[in-house]
Amino acid sequence: MKIILTHEVPNLGSAGDVVEVKNGYGRNYLLPQGLAIAWTKGGQKEVDSIQRARAARQIHDLDQARAVAEQLKKTDAHIVARTGDGDRLFGSISAVDVVKAVDEAGGPKIDRRRVELPASIKSVGTYDVSVKLHPEVTAKFKLQVTPAKRRKK
Repeated sequence: MKIILTHEVPNLGSAGDVVEVKNGYGRNYLLPQGLAIAWTKGGQKEVDSIQRARAARQIHDLDQARAVAEQLKKTDAHIVARTGDGDRLFGSISAVDVVKAVDEAGGPKIDRRRVELPASIKSVGTYDVSVKLHPEVTAKFKLQVTPAKRRKK
């Protein structure tokens, strides 16, 4: 089955790629989840628009990716979150929170879809976060999660 990816799918491709997958995988997972559309001649126009949008937000070359990686290494991202007993967070830290923390710390603009969290961050501490900037460049930086001050009762 030939499909057009509308979102990035790990181990398959990026948005705008035309890929060949097994019928069941396409019909039962990719199409219902909205991760892909069936390939048609008219769908080729949508492929072109998706690729233009991706090119506008993508890091263009290897040198630029390495420069952004160096900026990220120097960035001290810090998140203050509400905690309960035992320094457990209410909820968890998401990729959107990480991008916002990097932006507030004066770091470079990064796409939330490129952020790879080690696991779900649900407690206070220091975490290693990686960002896949380019197929050949992955930047790593430290993320500090601290508890917010509690109000007295």
